[in-house]
Amino acid sequence: MAGHANEVNAEEAWGGNGSPFRISYGKQYMWFFLMSDALTFGALLCAYGFFRHSTQSPWPVGEEVFNAMPFLGGGFPLLYVALMTFILIISSVTMVLAVEAGHRLDKKAVIKWMTLTVIGGVFFVGSQAWEWYHFIHGSHFGAYLTAEGWGTLVEFDAAKELAVFDFHHGQAPKGGAEGWALFEGNMAHIQGANLIQNEYAPLIPQFANLFFFITGFHGFHVLTGVVINLIILINTKKGVYDERGHFEMIEKVGLYWHFVDLVWVFVFTFFYLV
Repeated sequence: MAGHANEVNAEEAWGGNGSPFRISYGKQYMWFFLMSDALTFGALLCAYGFFRHSTQSPWPVGEEVFNAMPFLGGGFPLLYVALMTFILIISSVTMVLAVEAGHRLDKKAVIKWMTLTVIGGVFFVGSQAWEWYHFIHGSHFGAYLTAEGWGTLVEFDAAKELAVFDFHHGQAPKGGAEGWALFEGNMAHIQGANLIQNEYAPLIPQFANLFFFITGFHGFHVLTGVVINLIILINTKKGVYDERGHFEMIEKVGLYWHFVDLVWVFVFTFFYLV
């Protein structure tokens, strides 16, 4: 039959000489890894959604928790997180340009775009470390357990003995002398966050737990990607891929980097926007 001329027999496809999917084994197994990793991140985000939906207490609002800029203090809701996200997305663009340069065997362009990709990754990892530091140490006042419940001290004047409390469970704020009385009679104080308690949602320890685990897991992926990209960059400068006659390694690490960027879009949406 005429159609059989272009068919590949089983021995040729599975004999070990090449990938049956007509791609290199390196890219094939990278796709396998990314699929399994996507399931892991999917499970973590589903767990986040479950805890948030099932809790009876109000979930913290992202704009109120993540509102600080380095060296500028608070009052900038989500601005720094948006900057981190923008830089990470730009690093994905530079990775695309590095892959394209690799297809043209343009070593100089590959070095330029990979260097910018590494710089973007280092900025993101450093920014995430700062975000963790701010999250762990918390606000100046923290959360107080008063006779009215858990509240945050948002205004304070010790000289006039005036204070304003904003409560976590939706109760109307109490200010002035009444707020000062609550401050004076507070029964417990939480500042910052750890795996046991947090000032942002004193009745929801899962909030901090999920933040540390999910953003930390993603940050580990980005840090790993930076290290791998740096190794690939050094090999490119040494001419390793010139000797091989191709820059396929750039394409394989590019798949990983794009995946890490895509996952952050979901993490950013779940934790900061929703």
